[in-house]
Amino acid sequence: MSRISTPPKMTRRQPLESPPGLPPEWSLVRRRGIAVLRAKPFERISWLVHGFSTRLGGASSAHGRRALNLGYLDWDERDRVDANRQLLARAVGARAMELVAMRQFHSSVVRVVERAAGHRLGGDALATRAPRLLLAVQTADCLPILLVDPRRHVAAAIHAGWRGTLARIAEKTVGELRMDFGTRPRDVLAAIGPAIGACCYEVGPEVAQAYAARFHVAGEWFDERFEALSTGDEPTPFLWLQQDPPGHARPKRARLDLVAANSWQLANAGLLPERVFACRWCTACHPDWLFSYRREGGRTGRQMAVIGWRR
Repeated sequence: MSRISTPPKMTRRQPLESPPGLPPEWSLVRRRGIAVLRAKPFERISWLVHGFSTRLGGASSAHGRRALNLGYLDWDERDRVDANRQLLARAVGARAMELVAMRQFHSSVVRVVERAAGHRLGGDALATRAPRLLLAVQTADCLPILLVDPRRHVAAAIHAGWRGTLARIAEKTVGELRMDFGTRPRDVLAAIGPAIGACCYEVGPEVAQAYAARFHVAGEWFDERFEALSTGDEPTPFLWLQQDPPGHARPKRARLDLVAANSWQLANAGLLPERVFACRWCTACHPDWLFSYRREGGRTGRQMAVIGWRR
């Protein structure tokens, strides 16, 4: 058995919060003791299976409750994670399908797969036209995106943090579908799952400056502090009013909307805006329902977004 460290704990168990509201294009399905988010337009495709996990239920234990941790982490036992992955596969109707995951490293690498990998792939997006493969990406604040081309039976799964978004991982994945499978972007549907929201996701000036250099519309994805951070200018001439005592300087931050940034990239790649469906559940705002790396200081589990097609 692998070495297990102490799982995350809370000082006092709180009553389970009610689920946050969902856009009309989304549903929350409870099966086998777990809860899975699904995009209704994807549900209408008879051969497609998909889902975005939550933290509810499962064989693991975190914060005083059962947890559906889907990542192989040092605080959890591997056999429990395997059991959780089987629970998710069964809940989305993919019991006989082979799970294909990656070693994610915040890149723009897209992997096209035709069979279950004999070794672990490195990258941040997966695409396939092969049946019975369940593509998976893991997240705990980053953005999970699922794509489907219903005309050509093509599916893709994308992991997009701020680095992957900066590297245009969503656009590059659509480009890969066009090149490898002849996909027409206007045929593609996209589902954007839970991630840390603009309400909670603060980034520093180096991130703002990198986005300003790469995207002419980057200011639309940040709050009002973006311009000052991206240029190095102060927001007002009365700098002395904002000063802290020596040794107590506050780092300058701006809030980034990953959903807006990736929705723009998908549209820029040719997807129709009305075919992009965002859940907008914030991982940091809903601790009962979702894992959040930033909120929990890295001591947390992993959600999983999965997609594939069966014969």
